[in-house]
Amino acid sequence: MGKKVLITGSRGIAAALVAQLSNKDYSIYIVGGEEQDCKALSAQFSQVKGFSAIDIRDEQLVIDAFDQAIKQLDGLDHVASIVGGSGRSFGDGAIEDISKSAWDQTLDLNLTTAFLTAREAIKYFKKNGGGSLILTSSILATSPSPEFFRTHAYAVAKGGVNTLVKTLSAAYLTDSIRVNAVAPSLVATPMAARAAQNPEIAEFTKKKQPFAPSQLSADQVAASYVYLMENQGVTGQIIEIDGGWSVNSGV
Repeated sequence: MGKKVLITGSRGIAAALVAQLSNKDYSIYIVGGEEQDCKALSAQFSQVKGFSAIDIRDEQLVIDAFDQAIKQLDGLDHVASIVGGSGRSFGDGAIEDISKSAWDQTLDLNLTTAFLTAREAIKYFKKNGGGSLILTSSILATSPSPEFFRTHAYAVAKGGVNTLVKTLSAAYLTDSIRVNAVAPSLVATPMAARAAQNPEIAEFTKKKQPFAPSQLSADQVAASYVYLMENQGVTGQIIEIDGGWSVNSGV
């Protein structure tokens, strides 16, 4: 498999993935994220051949960014969709408290972005002999934590990502397109700052994910995207990187 990859996002896991792929001589195009972050990554890693710091919720901007990436990289072998985030600032929470606007915005940020990225990736891969698509889910889609993480719209959005993986991997098997996802628990990124600063949640995390007692590092999670890109035998899988969270039923 080739080494031309489009990554959505510019911080946290996405930035760690850019660094790891650069060390393995991949050619990278970044879509979404913050322009300053994209510029910094581009300056730091010569393997970053360009970026489009767009809002990935905008359909036409995503289409244009894919076109630009394909031109800059002279093709595309892998797409890693990482952009997403908490919907708390929109009003995500317990379902009885979520407004229609908060619901829409949270799904837009986490599921619509995955849909648009997946659609453009599949369109290209289907015409060009296959490829690898990796989406980003969350452990909260399958292992909820009602006490500390009652963000129901976010969980539903990530559950939708899981369904996309299963549906698309089956639908495009004969087109040589592999589709997988990474589902982390708490990762040391800006999104998890609230959890890191809350003493009760910090104590819960120590018990819930004992192999990552504070939080997972972005590097630990990024390594799983590299694995999914490079292992041709894997498709239709949601890889949980969770420090023990999903099997720790006693917490």
